[in-house]
Amino acid sequence: MIEIGRINTLKVLRETEVGFYLGDEDRNEVLLPISYAKEKYKNGKYLDVFVYPDADGKSIATTSKPYINIDEFAYLRVVSVNDIGAFLDWGIEKDLLVPFSEQKYKLTEDHFYVVFVYLDEVTNRIVASTKIDKFLSNEELTVKEGEEVDLIVYEESPLGFSAIINGQHQGLIYHNDIYKEVEIGDEMKGFVKTIREDKLIDLSFQKSGFKNVLDSTDVVLEYLQKNNGFVNLHDKSTPEEISIRLSMSKATFKKAIGILYRHRKILIKPDGIYLVEKDSEKEESEN
Repeated sequence: MIEIGRINTLKVLRETEVGFYLGDEDRNEVLLPISYAKEKYKNGKYLDVFVYPDADGKSIATTSKPYINIDEFAYLRVVSVNDIGAFLDWGIEKDLLVPFSEQKYKLTEDHFYVVFVYLDEVTNRIVASTKIDKFLSNEELTVKEGEEVDLIVYEESPLGFSAIINGQHQGLIYHNDIYKEVEIGDEMKGFVKTIREDKLIDLSFQKSGFKNVLDSTDVVLEYLQKNNGFVNLHDKSTPEEISIRLSMSKATFKKAIGILYRHRKILIKPDGIYLVEKDSEKEESEN
């Protein structure tokens, strides 16, 4: 079966004036227009092609690879706006339509937006939507507290940033839990911090509890190793200074350097933190 809106591996069946006809094992066929072909293909050759409906609703193939398949989320750029809607660059010859009815807010040319791409069964066209919430559900959760998840940040509110979780659920990262630069469209790893009784999900960029502290010790050590064994941070440094340098909270920072100090990995002085060299560490243990 040839899948619309996805990459298909199909065999070249024959060449015509308009292009190459490709087929699957069930004898379904689709046209690869001559203008979309990268070379002259021999019969029997297998090609990876993306299949989508053209303006008349007829399926065609292209050797260009889209940035996204149907039923997925992506951060895409608006290339034009007309009286039908906004059109996005998604990596293939035909731009992707966001109808006005699927725009949560007015889209502007050359701006990027997080969208969901799907096949509209009414028009048989592949379209996109910025109404992200309606494509997410927390009714049947597939995640648990403490689990590492894939996130796409798609909206900011006074409380924090809303994020797509594993392409299925919705969660919120509160502003006071953010210790690094975050922007709409960012794709990153995160953690399920809390699942509430109403199934709302609170997210974090850091593991909770002692695991987070252990991970943070690695961050501090790596920073010291890359910066000649010194960082001018200490107990009196502001949370903002620590966040900018190390992307962690001041509380986590203090716990991390406490562990490193007890294990003789660092020295804490009034002007900052120094990495203990192995030779110095050996000398101390011999004394």
